[in-house]
Formats: sequence, C-alpha cells, structure tokens
Amino acid sequence: MESFYSPLFYKCRSSIERKSKDFVSFFKENTYLCTQIQNVKMNQERLTPDFIFESSWEVCNKVGGIYTVLSTRAKTLQDAMKDKVIFIGPDFWKEQENPLFIENEPLLTAWRKQAAEDGLTVRTGRWNIPGRPLVILVDFQPFFAIKNDLYTEMWNDFQVDSLHAYGDYDEASMFSYAAGKVVESYYRFALGEDLKVVYQAHEWMTGLGALYIRKHVPQIATVFTTHATSIGRSIAGNNKPLYDYLFAYDGTQMAGELNMQSKHSIERQTAHHVDCFTTVSEVTDNECRELLDKPADVVLMNGFESNFVPKGVTFTNRRRKARAKLLQVANALLGGQLPDDTMIVATSGRYEFKNKGIDVFIEALHRSLQNKDLNRQVLAYIQVPGWVAGPREDLQQRLASKEVFATPLEHAHLTHWLHDMDNDSVTGMLRYYNMYNRPEDKVKVIFVPCYLSGNDGIFNIPYYDLLIGNDLCVYASYYEPWGYTPLESVAFHIPCVTTSLSGFGMWVNQLQGRDGQLAEGVEVIKRTDYNYSEVADAIKNAIAEYASYDEARVKDVRKKAARLAEKALWKNFITYYYEAYDIALRHAAQRNECDN
Repeated sequence: MESFYSPLFYKCRSSIERKSKDFVSFFKENTYLCTQIQNVKMNQERLTPDFIFESSWEVCNKVGGIYTVLSTRAKTLQDAMKDKVIFIGPDFWKEQENPLFIENEPLLTAWRKQAAEDGLTVRTGRWNIPGRPLVILVDFQPFFAIKNDLYTEMWNDFQVDSLHAYGDYDEASMFSYAAGKVVESYYRFALGEDLKVVYQAHEWMTGLGALYIRKHVPQIATVFTTHATSIGRSIAGNNKPLYDYLFAYDGTQMAGELNMQSKHSIERQTAHHVDCFTTVSEVTDNECRELLDKPADVVLMNGFESNFVPKGVTFTNRRRKARAKLLQVANALLGGQLPDDTMIVATSGRYEFKNKGIDVFIEALHRSLQNKDLNRQVLAYIQVPGWVAGPREDLQQRLASKEVFATPLEHAHLTHWLHDMDNDSVTGMLRYYNMYNRPEDKVKVIFVPCYLSGNDGIFNIPYYDLLIGNDLCVYASYYEPWGYTPLESVAFHIPCVTTSLSGFGMWVNQLQGRDGQLAEGVEVIKRTDYNYSEVADAIKNAIAEYASYDEARVKDVRKKAARLAEKALWKNFITYYYEAYDIALRHAAQRNECDN
C-alpha cells in the first residue's frame, strides 16, 4: 500500500509547506484530502471504475502532445479493463479515410440506433494504436444551431463566460457538448446506476461537455485534466514573465488583458466543478493554483509504452538507416560530404518559438560556432512544423541522384519551402546571425518545417524512425507543462538537454535528488524568466561535452538514458490515474447520497 499512500501524503506535505506551518489551518483547508487518507486506511482499497469514457480533441486526431498521452496510455487501460474504456473524438474525416480510425459498423449496433434517436451522428470503431481501444467519433456540426442556447445554459448553471468567444472556441465547445451527449446516451442505454462510471475530459476544449455531464448525469464521476493552462501559455507566449510574477497574477484579470476570457472561463469553472481536477506536472499545478484558483487534486504524470522502441538488431538497423538519411539530406543541401562521425543534434515539437526554447537553441548553436572546445562537426536539425508550402523539388532531385554534389543549394538551411519565409522566426534568426552553413562552419543548422509523418517528400520516414538516428537532443523549453519530446528521446536511448521549467525536467531532478547531468542521460538546465544567456551557454557547453565523449562513454550514457526512461513507463504512472478515479467516484457517491 505504500505506493498508493505516498502521492496523498506527498500532497499533504506539499500543501503544508506551501500554505502554512499551522496544522489546524492546513486541516481546515484540506478537509477532503485528509478524509481521503482516512478512507483509504479504513477500506484498504480504492474505488475503481467499472467503465470509463474519455474525450479529447486529439482522439484519432494527431495534433500534439495530448495525442501521445492518450495513444500510449490506451493499451495499459485496455489490458486492465477489456473494452470497458471508450474514447470519444471529433469526426473530422467523415467520408474520407482516417488512417488512425478503423471503422467497424457492427460495434455497439443496438446503442447506435438509440444514438440516432437522440439526435447524434456517430461512427464506431477502434483506434489504430496499440491496444486497439473502442472509439466513438461524433459529428458536432449540427449543434451549432443551438450554440447560443448552450452558452446561456452554461452561464446560468456554472457562470461560464462565452460572450467573448472567438476562433476555435465555438468548434471545440460544440464537440465537447456532443461528446457529453454521447456519454449521456450510452450511459442511459447500456450502463446505469449500478455501475461505477468515470468520464475524463482533457483540456479546456472538453470542459463544456464535462459540465453538461456534471449537471445532467450526476451519477457519473467527472475528471478534468488540463495539460497546460490556457492563460499561462498565453502569458508566456506574449513575452510576459510568468514564473517570477506567478504569485501576483490574477488569472481572470490577465485573461481580459490578453483577450482569453472565454477559454480561461471554461477552464477555470470546469476545474472548480468536476469531481476530480488533475494536471500533468508540479509546474502546471503551480499555475493552476495561482491562475485558476484551484490546485490539482492529483498530478497525472505522462508516461509511454516500451513497445514504441525497437529492440536488438532492429534498433541498430533503424538507427543506422536514420543516421544515413539525416546525413544524406544534409549533404544534398550543403553540397559536400559530412564526416561519418558528425554529431547529430536535434530539437522538435510545436512551433512555439520562445515557449519551446527554439530561440535559445539557435543562440546556443551560434555560440557553438565560436566555441574552441568543440572538437567535432555538428549537424543540428530543427524539426518543428511551420507554414510549409511543400518539399523542395531541387532537393528531391539531388536525393534521387547518385551524383556527389560540390556546391550548396540556395537556402541550404531549409528542406521544405515556406509560404512566408521572410517573416519566419527560425529563418529570420538564422539570417540575423549569418548562419548560412559555410563549409568551414563547425556547426551546420537545417530547418525541417513539416510534420514527419512518413510522406513529407524529403525524408519520408516517420518521426520516431528518424528520432532514433540523433546523437543528442535539446529541448530548452521556457513553457512546458510536461515534455514528451525529452521523454521520447531518452526512451530511444538518446541523451537530452531540457530545463527545470518543464515537468519532465522537474521529475528528473526529483528522481535524481539533484539537477540532472548529461553523464546520467538527461541534463536539466536551470531556467528562469531572465537567464536566457546562461541557458544558451549551458546548451553550448553540453554540446561540446557530449562531442568530447569517446565511444565507451557514449555507450554508457545512452544506457543510462534508456534506464531512466523505463521509470516513466505507464505501468509505473497509471497508479495516479486510479487515484484520480477513486477521488472522483467518492465525490460523486457523496454528492448523490446528499441529493437522495
């Protein structure tokens, strides 16, 4: 039972340290948490769900990190619950083939007839990921006709301010409502009050549906997970100092200043009204406490499944193939032959220039050009999808040729054309520093502004199969609630550099009991609102340090990186989800007892 108690006691301890040394004051502020501990002690077991619904904008819709969370965790839940977990996503593809969705019309046939009577247009099937969980895709377009009525209801019931909505708010909210209606319909038709049922909603995009369930099907226990607060991301993205002034920010006031009222409102109100509010790291929990006025009940750290990583000879062959492709593309662009021992360094993720640390990575590469301690050729890839126009035909021609080229292509830092290259942040910073990949430069930088889906026209290799060819990865994030990219890196035996402002970096430091070091597989650089230059120097030094390692040292560090990643397997992190389910189910049971 120790592993179960420890998150609860850790939260108690953290609350005491944050709030007050006065235990009486602490107890009054944390009555429910302390009641939970007593319940666990008395019952010696958690309440576990008989059935789980889980909705996200990224179910069968690969957009960002949340897709990775859900798709890697699905097998762990599926193995435990055997089709008692249903994921709900938006039906964007309709009649088009969705490679992530395997439609199976006979699935849930009886309920689908009821769903049609309830005004729902759905498709049923399985998610094309390990575990093949059940999926319902719902068409949310019909609900736009009653949008204003829904927003009025949300204001009257939960004070959700949709008056200032714009952009993707309406689309997300209509999907969220449709998902809530799906859950209600299926619950009333096939489940009922004898079963313990949990509905987990991810990000502000699903908040409206969670609140709908909270009101109309109160028997269902609701869990809401924010992977990043909308207002925290906006503060950071607008170049305002987030961390040093976090205690002084008022989330609602800042939402008005940054024109984020509606997204902030649905996120805040959902966090306050669901049965269990969760987030993905202590970093984001701090944001939630200050900006949403609600700390998380449980921190759900993000894991992964080991079956993503090839083993043995397959691993060796894929790494060799990936390195060959990365060098081939660079040679074709640069018009030369990089040495076989070139150190390949990469960063990747969403194109958030400051938040993801792309700016400071380029700064570090620029400083590495003048670094006398750098004793190897470095090839750096920036793999972030931008406003891509398409693959370069001149580069494609060179890649198809067996000729060895001696002259570089124009714009030898770019694999794909951009629609607005003059105003692109990456190319602009490279231009500012005159980083034109000259033959004498010890550091060559190449920008890959597209999704590496396997058919990008240049590499034609999926992201994971290309990631494995790197020697070192750098994720110097300023704003990173968790950080899947560094976790994926070490899972593929690639040491990485990250920062103390990422949830993953904080977890590594807690695991090690001190700041992570490159020699241990992950270097965690201390980052603040104001130490940009120090971070750039630390990255520069890390690149030079790794370049100096001999073969035996490299092999040792790669092993340590992989061993660290094993501690983040879902089999280790899934326990926190069961803690969240327990809290939600107990809250729902108490609420329904009071109502009866």
